[in-house]
Amino acid sequence: MLYITYFVHGTTTDNEHDLCMGWAPGQLSELGKRQAKDLGEQVDASQFAVMFCSDLQRAVDSAELGFGGMLKIIQDQRLRECNYGDLTQRSEDLVDYAKHIAEPFPNGESLHDVEQRMREFLEMLNTGYADKHVALMAHKAPQLALEVLLNGKTWEQAITEDWRKKKAWQPGWSYLF
Repeated sequence: MLYITYFVHGTTTDNEHDLCMGWAPGQLSELGKRQAKDLGEQVDASQFAVMFCSDLQRAVDSAELGFGGMLKIIQDQRLRECNYGDLTQRSEDLVDYAKHIAEPFPNGESLHDVEQRMREFLEMLNTGYADKHVALMAHKAPQLALEVLLNGKTWEQAITEDWRKKKAWQPGWSYLF
């Protein structure tokens, strides 16, 4: 059994302007920096064997600010946000996940593409970290993919039930694989 605790990166300057980021690196805002530091104080890092984070700057910075020096942090591009293609750094109102489950965003990828990346990532974790507790620091689409892959939800359910719609943030979500 593999134990996963999933964390999301801190607020970015683009988030504060209601812009979607996709594969843009992103810069943490002052609030985002504080959130990342606070997370590291709220969570006992000693319970994790390792932390994997997306290679996008906002996730790397969140991982380092919260857990740097306490955990080995490994960047992995499979944990990237969905590639919104032409919609990157445009209004969040334009990014409709329900319309891009199977159909890629213009010049981007679909949620099924993210699901495949996450499936490959989980297979790697299960090979190298079976019976361990690992932490992940990433984004919205990879977390929704875990809801599909590990909690048996459809993409429609994962999107509809997403904690972000209710602003129900918490210091980590637990998954078993």
